[in-house]
Amino acid sequence: MLPIITSEILTIPGISHAFFTRQGGVSSGLYASLNGGQGSSDDSDSVRQNRQLMATALSVMPENFLSCYQIHSANIVTVLTPWRASDRPRADGMVTRQPGLALAIGTADCGPVLFADNNSGVIGACHAGWKGAFSGILEATISGMEALGAHRKNISAVLGPTISQNAYEVGPEFVERFMDRDPTYHRFFVPSEKDGFSMFNLPSYIGYRVSMTEIGNFKNLGLCTYGNEQQFFSYRRTTHRKEDDYGRLIAAIAIKD
Repeated sequence: MLPIITSEILTIPGISHAFFTRQGGVSSGLYASLNGGQGSSDDSDSVRQNRQLMATALSVMPENFLSCYQIHSANIVTVLTPWRASDRPRADGMVTRQPGLALAIGTADCGPVLFADNNSGVIGACHAGWKGAFSGILEATISGMEALGAHRKNISAVLGPTISQNAYEVGPEFVERFMDRDPTYHRFFVPSEKDGFSMFNLPSYIGYRVSMTEIGNFKNLGLCTYGNEQQFFSYRRTTHRKEDDYGRLIAAIAIKD
């Protein structure tokens, strides 16, 4: 059994979900061990085996364990049938009401958000880094679910392992971009120890954007990718260490077949 993290608000009859850790897979070295990143430089057969393990954990066929080619956008796709890894759509959110398909998001500091409407049986998943959250990926995913018959007040959403504010230092131009959009966004920043720099609270910003959609329920698991190396991959930790690459965590949700 793979070690997985779940949330009670997505523990819904007929739906399976998991925020997978980096543990329990077959990859080695920088990717040890459950690297699900199809875009990483890890051995492709190891990534395939890891994703098969994750698919089995959600009781779906490996070929139905689907990820997009993520581009930090507000683009979503409505998933009707599976695709080959080489044909992944360029998007950062997915929605479906088709049983037997798993929507799998890859992250390594950005926010993985899983969604479900327990009345209509519609699910969604999105990759919410700062660019995606800023440009509307959360709202687009919810709207996509509504187009399939979900009702906003019945949707629950969970934010999985994400970089925390005390590990996310940003420059003045980053802060300025947010202030230009909305001066009240200052509350998502605190001064850094480095002059002119700030620490950004991405989980709080994601939570705020979700709260403005007025969905039924939202939970932040409060898990930091940067600070827990045993459980999570982290792009920023890898960058600070000047390592060549990094693994990707997977968060996934599926309607049981």
